[in-house]
Amino acid sequence: MLNLERLRVLHAVSTTGSVVGAAKTLHVTTSAVSQQMARLEREVGQRLVERNGRGVRLTETGRLLAGEAAELMARVERVEAGLAAHRGAVAGRLDVAAFATAARGLFPGVLRELRSRYPELRVSLTEREPHEAIPALVRSQLDLVVVQDWVGDALSVPKGLSRVPLLHDRLDVALPAGHPLAGRDTVGLGELADEEWIAWSEGEICHDWLVRTLSHAGTRPRFAHTASEHSTQLALVEAGLGIAVIPRLGRESGSGSVRFAAIEPAPVRQVFALYRDSTAAKPAIAATVDELVRQAGEGASPRRPGG
Repeated sequence: MLNLERLRVLHAVSTTGSVVGAAKTLHVTTSAVSQQMARLEREVGQRLVERNGRGVRLTETGRLLAGEAAELMARVERVEAGLAAHRGAVAGRLDVAAFATAARGLFPGVLRELRSRYPELRVSLTEREPHEAIPALVRSQLDLVVVQDWVGDALSVPKGLSRVPLLHDRLDVALPAGHPLAGRDTVGLGELADEEWIAWSEGEICHDWLVRTLSHAGTRPRFAHTASEHSTQLALVEAGLGIAVIPRLGRESGSGSVRFAAIEPAPVRQVFALYRDSTAAKPAIAATVDELVRQAGEGASPRRPGG
């Protein structure tokens, strides 16, 4: 009979692509992973992995068995979730992740309320961008993640994940107080064509979105400075060194030297939560999602009609 724990190891090797990755996921040593894989190969009577440079790759048999193992792991997780639902207690541990502004704008309130209402539940938050968080969720390294979609750059959500919309977050332009447009409540995108921009680094979602959006408006932004932290961007705006697009979610109020104006047409990103379908019945998942939805509804960035 095949050993469940060894199939779990094979599943981890398959999803992470390496023995080292599997060891990190399972919180064991690489030698322990190698030993379990060797024992599984003896049970199966066939090679499951082969050398590939400095790493390994699955053989055809390994890929076949890994696919079956993935379905089995999901089934086990559904059974565990069903037992937790039968018990009814919101308890245990959840590992969650969110991009920076969601971690700042949503999770302090969410974590406070969950701690208050469910003393037997432990939720641990890490800050991760979607391209890191989603693979970790698929590999069961995380239980729930909050990610973002940008207009024209829809996020690909793998099969087996459930998606819950939280809010539509509008972005405003941050202007130095002495800027000619600083007294306006709204600013047309075309009016910003000749400005010097303070933006995110090239290759980041936000940077690429800004380039694409302004290109559609007939211009290409001139980047004077780049910074990943919105607080740094606002400090540069305050110093009169350019303008920046700043989301409302988790936004700092800024000083009197910075003015915010709504952009027309309004740039909006969608914020949503993801979790594995196999954990949907867990009371801890349901409680966390419910609190995220509640906090999002009370936040500074309302949903659009119908959202």
